[in-house]
Amino acid sequence: MVNYIIGEKKAMRNAYGETLVELGKQYNNLVVLDADLSGSTKTALFKKEFPERFFNAGIAEQNMIGMASGLALTDKIVFASSFAMFASGRPWEQIRNTVAYTNLNVKIVATHSGVTVGEDGATHQMTEDIAIMKVIPNMVVIAPSDYYETKSVIKWCAQYTGPVYVRLPRGNTETIYKNEEDGAFKFGKCKTLVEGKDLTIIATGEVVSEGLKALKILKENGINAQFKVISTIKPIDEKGILESNDFIVSIEDHNVIGGLGSSIADVLANNGSNKKLLKIGINDEFGLSGEANELLKYYKLDSENIAKKIINEFNK
Repeated sequence: MVNYIIGEKKAMRNAYGETLVELGKQYNNLVVLDADLSGSTKTALFKKEFPERFFNAGIAEQNMIGMASGLALTDKIVFASSFAMFASGRPWEQIRNTVAYTNLNVKIVATHSGVTVGEDGATHQMTEDIAIMKVIPNMVVIAPSDYYETKSVIKWCAQYTGPVYVRLPRGNTETIYKNEEDGAFKFGKCKTLVEGKDLTIIATGEVVSEGLKALKILKENGINAQFKVISTIKPIDEKGILESNDFIVSIEDHNVIGGLGSSIADVLANNGSNKKLLKIGINDEFGLSGEANELLKYYKLDSENIAKKIINEFNK
C-alpha cells in the first residue's frame, strides 16, 4: 500500500508550472506553448525563466497544436496548454490527425477540467475530455490526484516519447501524499491506499480526496472498503481492476459515459467478469455556474453524497 494523508490544499496547475521550470533547466530542447492563458495554466512561470522557449499561439488552439507538432518534428520536447475545454475539444482534429496519427512527442496538459472550474459555467466545464482523448490511438491519458503526483507526472511526461494528455483541475485540492516520493507516478498502474474486503472504490483526479473522506462514513455504517487510485486512464491497469472486490465503485469529475467508469466496465466485460460496478460522476448533463464546493455537492461528488450512494447500493 501507499502512504496517504488528507493534507493542505494546493493547486495541481501550480505544480505543473513549477515543474516545467525545473525541467527547463534539465532539458535544453524543452519548449512550452500556450493559447493566451499562461497566467491561468501557470506556464507563465516557464515563460519568465525561458522566454526564448515559450510560444503564445493566442486564442488559436488549432494553430497551437499545429505549431507543437512542427516543433516536435525538430526533436523538441513539447508541452502545450490551455483550459481543458479548449485544449481537447477545439483542436481535436489536429490532435488526432497531426499529433497522434504521426505519434509525435507532444504533451497536452489541460487545466480547468471538470465542473469545479466553477463560476465560468457549462461552456468552460469540460466533463467529456477523457472520453474524446482516450479513443485516439497512441494517446496516453493521465489524471493526477494531487499536487505532488502532478509534479511526478509532468517529469514522467518529459522522458516519455509520444503523445500524452494530462488532465488538471482549476482550484486548490487537498494533498493526498506527504511529498513527491509518496506521490510518485507509476505509469499504467493503480495504487492501493486502503485495504478492505466489502467493496473497492477506484477514483481518479481531484475527487480522490472526496472518496477518501467517504471511507470514514462507510466504516461508521459497517462497510469495509478498499480504496484504489487510477491516474493512468489509458492504458488502464486491467490486473488492478480485476483483482478488486466483487463490488466496484468508480468516482470521477467527468461524464459517467466515456470516463474512468466506462473504462472499468470495458475491462470487466472483456474479461467475462461478473463484478458489480457503480459509476459515480456527472450523469450525462452540462455543468452550472457556482462555487466549486457547491458544484461538487450539487452533482453529488462530495464525500457525504458519495458515501450515501455507496451505502444505498451496497444494501440493496
